[in-house]
Amino acid sequence: MNYDEGFWKKYADENESRYNEEFAKFTKDLAISLRCTSVLEIGCGTGIDLRLFPDTFQIYGVDLNEYALNIAKGKSSVTDFKKGSITDLPFEDSSVDFVFTHGLLNYLDEDTLQKGISEIYRVSGKYIMNCETFSKVEEKIDENQISRNMAKRWMDYKVRIVSDVDMHEDIEPEKKRFVLLRKL
Repeated sequence: MNYDEGFWKKYADENESRYNEEFAKFTKDLAISLRCTSVLEIGCGTGIDLRLFPDTFQIYGVDLNEYALNIAKGKSSVTDFKKGSITDLPFEDSSVDFVFTHGLLNYLDEDTLQKGISEIYRVSGKYIMNCETFSKVEEKIDENQISRNMAKRWMDYKVRIVSDVDMHEDIEPEKKRFVLLRKL
């Protein structure tokens, strides 16, 4: 995996302006309605999508960007932020009820994406959610991103697709695709 530290530092600096309370509320409400008690965001950046989770949850965030994690730690004392890679998550098998990504998988090369999907599956105990830029035929968006068909990517795993729809623009202005999976 090619990790551009300068790109991700700039991304972290701009992350607070990307905060979308509607998406954070949607994610929290979804995890609660699914009767989950632990949540992990992979590629959590500054932790904006985890801030509304109640302290009754075990809340985890993983990112490679130590700069972003330091910002996240300053914003939340109840979340356990860890430096780590999607290809080697620091969690036991099936240990987190609700594992999600939001705009991360579009930035990964093919090898990293495949290893990452395997790791997400491994650590997930119940549910997996991906909110990513979608295309039926995966294609380059720009020099850093590739659109993904995440529902198709999960076909080789023991999961049931609960939802595979475009997010409403009020919840996710960038119109990401919402894929929710139940691990079998």
